[in-house]
Amino acid sequence: MNDEPKSALELKEIRQTRKRNQDAEGVKAMAEIAAADVAIRKRTANLRAIRLAKEEADRANPPPAKPTKAKKKKST
Repeated sequence: MNDEPKSALELKEIRQTRKRNQDAEGVKAMAEIAAADVAIRKRTANLRAIRLAKEEADRANPPPAKPTKAKKKKST
């Protein structure tokens, strides 16, 4: 690195460049978060639709009832 003192104008330019880079990274990060949110919502909607279809099919065709066995009482 350079140990020479920077002028006020150079320091201002460095700060502005850093600020622009941070702003660009922030916008990119927010876009990634929004895209992930959309993907999660799509998967959730798909899974909900599958679950509702399965529940409807189960209601339309209930499984046959299992015969119950008589329980013996314990003698004391």
